[in-house]
Amino acid sequence: MLDARRPDFDDAPLMKVFIAEKFQSWGVEKLRAAGCEVVEQTGLQGAALAEAVSRSGCQILIVRGAKVVADVFRDSPNLALVVRAGAGYDTIDVKAASQRSVFVANCPGRNAAAVAELTIGLILAVDRRIVDATNDLRKGSWDKKGYSEARGLKGRTLGVVGKGQIGRLVIARALAMEMEVVAWSRSLTFEEAAAMGVRRVASIAECAAACDILSVHLASTPDTKRCISAAVLDAMKPGSYFINTSRGDVVDYDALLKAIATKRLRVGLDVFEHEPAGTTTEFTDRILASGGVVYATPHIGASTDQAQDAIAAETVRIVTHYLTTGEVLNGVNLCARTAARCMLLVRHLNKPGVLAHVLNGISLANINVEEMQNIICEGAVSACAQIALSGALTDAQIADIQKDNANILSVGQQAIAG
Repeated sequence: MLDARRPDFDDAPLMKVFIAEKFQSWGVEKLRAAGCEVVEQTGLQGAALAEAVSRSGCQILIVRGAKVVADVFRDSPNLALVVRAGAGYDTIDVKAASQRSVFVANCPGRNAAAVAELTIGLILAVDRRIVDATNDLRKGSWDKKGYSEARGLKGRTLGVVGKGQIGRLVIARALAMEMEVVAWSRSLTFEEAAAMGVRRVASIAECAAACDILSVHLASTPDTKRCISAAVLDAMKPGSYFINTSRGDVVDYDALLKAIATKRLRVGLDVFEHEPAGTTTEFTDRILASGGVVYATPHIGASTDQAQDAIAAETVRIVTHYLTTGEVLNGVNLCARTAARCMLLVRHLNKPGVLAHVLNGISLANINVEEMQNIICEGAVSACAQIALSGALTDAQIADIQKDNANILSVGQQAIAG
């Protein structure tokens, strides 16, 4: 990538970054210092966001919770990278981005401590009924007898679903509070569980049955959609607690509503099945109207100053690294493995037109280039192009590529294992 700050590129356009939501001012200044033209326009949603991004002609879009729909990618041909200033990226149409060759990156783990803290806060609030007690006191009611009926957390069992960074931090905090912990994750081994000081269980339902408090820490994926099912909630003990600070769509809300009524579950939520797009608006939800002990916050798990500073720093790191190298850190839609079957190694003098000549020969052979890098040797006199191909060239095709350009030193080919 070209560095727009270099004096020999004074006439080159700056990389334009569109920031669609509130972002730390120091982060904006760092982006500008890195050679970016920054446009800030917050509060846009849907078609208005798509129109603004298209009109800006930006190459990079930074969002927090705004939905980035397919229209954004369709109408913005210059857009190359979307950075989700946070961990979850279910608000971004990643499939549409991939179809238009737009990279999507996120900032995993940077808000983990904040979400873990809110999780513990909700557990404490549900157990001690802090919100109800406060509301009654504000109304002038002193009900010490009623609110003294709390169970306490020491020695009780917390069930943790998901062992990502948030789940791990919740486990550490629960252990510090002298709780017992059982945990489930597809990738959690008995050895890893033992090292963490927890007991591994074989399924989410088994985790629910073994605990007094079930806390969910899963990413939103097709595999996790409504994985907190009726069967899982039925397995929970009557009067136990359910906490969700991950994503709303991992829970079957019909089943949760029933469990609140029939099993007297106490619930703490930071996320909902249908959340409004704006940051300040009216909101109703059937879980909140259930009549049970339900405490909730408006999806603020990551919203601490510490978390937002950490996320801003990571966002700046992603953008500046992309600006200087063209590489995408924390990419969520990068192909893990391409269809490449062989590697063409072209050693050549570092002269104009060599790669164009080689690629033309590959094109004439009707073979696709899956990956490619050109490594320059010290002194910049020569280089080696490593070109991963969907199929092998014939000896004759390799000979044609080599003989028709005097700057090519050698052409070799080798199979790619696997």
